Amino acid sequence: MTSAIDSPTLAAIKAEIQTLAEPKRATVSLTFFKTGPGQYGEGDKFLGLTVPQMRTLAKKYRKLDHDSALALLASPWHEERLVALLLFVDGYKRGDEQTRRQIHHAYLSNTRWINNWDLVDLSAEHVVGSHVEPKRIALLEKLARSKDLWERRIAIVATFYFIKRNEFRPTLRIATMLMADSHDLIHKAVGWMLREVGKRDRKALDAFLKKHYSKMPRTMLRYAIERHPESLRKKYLAGTV
Repeated sequence: MTSAIDSPTLAAIKAEIQTLAEPKRATVSLTFFKTGPGQYGEGDKFLGLTVPQMRTLAKKYRKLDHDSALALLASPWHEERLVALLLFVDGYKRGDEQTRRQIHHAYLSNTRWINNWDLVDLSAEHVVGSHVEPKRIALLEKLARSKDLWERRIAIVATFYFIKRNEFRPTLRIATMLMADSHDLIHKAVGWMLREVGKRDRKALDAFLKKHYSKMPRTMLRYAIERHPESLRKKYLAGTV
């Protein structure tokens, strides 16, 4: 029996990814994704593919078996991990209930490989958010309490699934839990999700801000009020609302 590690199809997708490598773009990615010592992406490796290229690969190899997709997710190459996650997203959307459960479980069991913001942002709402009921978000609360930066980001970005369906309570709950988070990438993600709430229901966002803005990290607040009128943004930032 052929294992996932030496699967011809897995070998083929890895080989095709390598043919698309662009060293100059890879060098830029090393800086963009903060891979230096002590930075959040420390030690990550890049080949230099674009997101459209990776989406095309995920579509082309959408029949890749589950074990091979997991093997791809465990790759030291950032782009191979992202292709694996795009395969998860596609498989989840197209799969039956059993397939969705399998992918959801595999995702949460392998968060150590979902270790940069783009990997989270392109997958969390589809594989985690869509698997959770809006009134039963214990999983998201557990992730929000994690010591792992990326699991906390998964918790808030997963709520984008609900935002797009005009259900804001999960986002506001997780945002409240992450209010005192120390990491800038969480501040940005929470502010982003709050801004998305405001695009759909300005009153809901303003009610949340009225209660919390004075203790929100500056970056989080700036992201959240980005679409507000300039005069009101200034009041929020000055603490005079």
